[in-house]
Amino acid sequence: MAIRNILTNDRENAFLHKKCRQVEKFDKRLSILLDDMTDTLHQANGVGLAAIQVGVLKRVVVIDVGDGVKELVNPVIVEKSGEQETMEGCLSIPGKWGMTKRPSHVKVRAQDRTGKTFEYEGDDLLATASCHEIDHLDGILFLSHVTHMLTEEEIEKISSPEDK
Repeated sequence: MAIRNILTNDRENAFLHKKCRQVEKFDKRLSILLDDMTDTLHQANGVGLAAIQVGVLKRVVVIDVGDGVKELVNPVIVEKSGEQETMEGCLSIPGKWGMTKRPSHVKVRAQDRTGKTFEYEGDDLLATASCHEIDHLDGILFLSHVTHMLTEEEIEKISSPEDK
């Protein structure tokens, strides 16, 4: 496996706003891409990564919110409900965090690396990560959903455990 370079918005702005193409070939190249994306995600300590973020215009995403890697090929959100406001960031926009409003529950349909269709449902962080990464495939960055950009002081306050 290999660690790939994550494109950043400041350098590759136009590229990150492109729409990705459907995957039609479920082959060794796709498996290598998924493996590399997983390694890259873990190396970067992220929770999600879309292929466009590593320079590949394919509808491919990996997500790991702590319960194992989800590999999504050609994912679509088929249901969403509720609303949550949460702190959100992006590996392609390092150091920037904002409060976003996203669904608190989603149902996603995707294909696995062999082309088999599956669905999953996710709440809270998984719902946010699913929406965030699928947005990437349509050229949308999380900044479009930000209600308030956070200052360093606000980030520290949110991230620090409270004194008890």
